[in-house]
Amino acid sequence: MKKTIMLFAMLITALTMSAQKFALIDMDYILKNIPAYERANEQLNQVSKKWQAEVEALTTEARTMYKNYQNEVVFLSAEQKKAKQDAIVSKEQEAAELKKKYFGPDGELFKKRTSLMTPIQEEIYNAVKDIADLRGYQLILDRASDTGIIFGSPKIDISNEVLDKLGYGR
Repeated sequence: MKKTIMLFAMLITALTMSAQKFALIDMDYILKNIPAYERANEQLNQVSKKWQAEVEALTTEARTMYKNYQNEVVFLSAEQKKAKQDAIVSKEQEAAELKKKYFGPDGELFKKRTSLMTPIQEEIYNAVKDIADLRGYQLILDRASDTGIIFGSPKIDISNEVLDKLGYGR
């Protein structure tokens, strides 16, 4: 009796799974074929380099101040030492705050990336959703992410169809 119930449960599971439709996309491939994504990345790289240069300039200034302090320390009074130390610490804090402002978790780079990438991601999501609705897919996986997909048949990869839907087909 237990064997029959187990066999019946396995049969029901197999029938349910076979009725579902799956597809794969390769998000890296899709993004590489969208010119707006490449432009956004280039824009992010340029602004990141500019901001990094600003942070490095302040850091270099703090290092220079410290080296000068080390060279002059024997000639300075206690008050002068304290003033120079405070100026160095202040400059280091200024550099750290600027770095956090630009590159922190809620920094300017994060905000810029979000503002540039969100419209592209939404457009891709809507195209994938439209294709899923049209074809009856219950699940679409991204083979480019770390989902643990060992193998995905090219027959179920709809990346080119997504690009066609977005107007970037070949």
